Amino acid sequence: MTAAEMAVSRRREQFAGTVTLTRLLLRRDRWRILLWIVGLGLASVATGSSFAGLYVTEVERATIAATMESPAMVAMSGVNHGAADYHIGAMLAHQMLWFTLVLTALMAVFLAVRSTRLEEATGRAELVRAAVVGRHAPLAAAMLAVAIASTAIAACTAVTLGASGFDGIDWPGSWLYGATHVMAGIVFGGIAILTAQITEHPRGAVGLGIAAVGAAYVVRAVGDMTATGLSWLSPIGWAQATRVYVDNRWWPMLIGVAAAGAAVAVAAVLASRRDVGAGLRRPRPGPASAGRSLRTPLGVAFRLHRAASIGWIAGLALLGMIYGSVLGETETMIESIDALGEFLETSGGVDVTVAFASMITAVMAIIASIAVVLAVLRIRHEESAGRAEPLLATAVSRVRWFGGHLLVATALGAVAVAGAALSLGVVGAVSIGDDGLVGDAARAAGAYIPAVWVTMGVAAVLVGWAPRFAHAAWVVVVAAFVDVYLGGLLQLPEWTAWLSPFGLVPQIPLEPFSAATGVTMVAVAIVLAAVGVVGFVRRDLQSTT
Repeated sequence: MTAAEMAVSRRREQFAGTVTLTRLLLRRDRWRILLWIVGLGLASVATGSSFAGLYVTEVERATIAATMESPAMVAMSGVNHGAADYHIGAMLAHQMLWFTLVLTALMAVFLAVRSTRLEEATGRAELVRAAVVGRHAPLAAAMLAVAIASTAIAACTAVTLGASGFDGIDWPGSWLYGATHVMAGIVFGGIAILTAQITEHPRGAVGLGIAAVGAAYVVRAVGDMTATGLSWLSPIGWAQATRVYVDNRWWPMLIGVAAAGAAVAVAAVLASRRDVGAGLRRPRPGPASAGRSLRTPLGVAFRLHRAASIGWIAGLALLGMIYGSVLGETETMIESIDALGEFLETSGGVDVTVAFASMITAVMAIIASIAVVLAVLRIRHEESAGRAEPLLATAVSRVRWFGGHLLVATALGAVAVAGAALSLGVVGAVSIGDDGLVGDAARAAGAYIPAVWVTMGVAAVLVGWAPRFAHAAWVVVVAAFVDVYLGGLLQLPEWTAWLSPFGLVPQIPLEPFSAATGVTMVAVAIVLAAVGVVGFVRRDLQSTT
């Protein structure tokens, strides 16, 4: 065998077992991936359908295109490359593409970290590598799984859009629209695989990956506002530079492919320089003894949720500020649309800007419920990882341990909703010159916090009584988003409001505040939490998923 043949053989050995591992990862996460595919694949065509119903005439489309030229809207959605002919395709690429790109990037981060760092943290990676598996096979399999999932999302999106027949949407543009999601997936998947080499904790790797997604969005926003070319440093900027449904430029995709390859190559080098299960960043030595706050179940729960809670609270507050800054242009944008004019006539004389702020508050409350559900599901994660059993073998009672997590989730929901609503109210009041918006935002926060707590209670019941089906709590969140955010556009029947607690909350200030509704929801949340605690006390611990 020649030297060249030996080199090729060694390279093949380093990737031995890649196909088998890829199939294993896809089989394990097939239901999660399927939900992402269906959700993102249908989101764009559903939005395009709503655009087609809202913006019927060319005058309406030209008006909304002019409104989107403001600096705040450019920062949010990007440069409008199709302003000259703002058909449904150009509108979708401008207002919706960035959103689905961000969601695809998050999917890639979660899947990549779950396929690499989480496997090492649970000890499964070491067992797998004891078999006939090459050194780089786990990384290659994780990247292939991300690429396949992203490609499936792209295919579903492209086919549904291409077959929609909306104005300005054709098949070449639809394939490019879908391909941008592949680029976003592999770029941020590669970044997540890279962050998985740095820290030894899955949460840390996910946090760094999400931070990279946020940084890409901010860099793109600043670059588009200042027109300095900074957007070319962002993968989201590369995708928007394709000018889908306008010019259909494919060449910016090459930048993303090169960036993804570079990220994976660096990750492979770093992976070969560390031990399995360890990270390149050495963990800081802890104190010799625990502080008072860590000597109680509530203190331990607070420490476990602290970093994630700060991130959610800060992120929602920032989101409220962003929406508040564009409230000044909302009236011009909405009043130009005949379909929404009918809504204004039935809003009881409330200013359209205030009505729009009410809807945004509801959406931010639903986002806060995501953080709360994640906090409750952390109980299940601690149990399945085997960390709950040693604690509960001591004098710590199950009620105090389970209840400590629920108390932290309760506080997180309240602070996140209040912070988001108040930041929206304060910044929005400055934007429109109406101080009354602050009070409206405060009352809206008070109305939505009990709904968030009810969602927490549902998750607590599932974790307490049916831990294997704990992720079914996401059904409540999805139902709330569909009913509150898309219900009007999809013209859903009124009974769908009962599918989630958010549908029963009065839309302040469009509707008067209902103390009875709030008190009832608080009582329901307390009962659900208590039922969840009882279930956890009565059942056996399950240390495997």
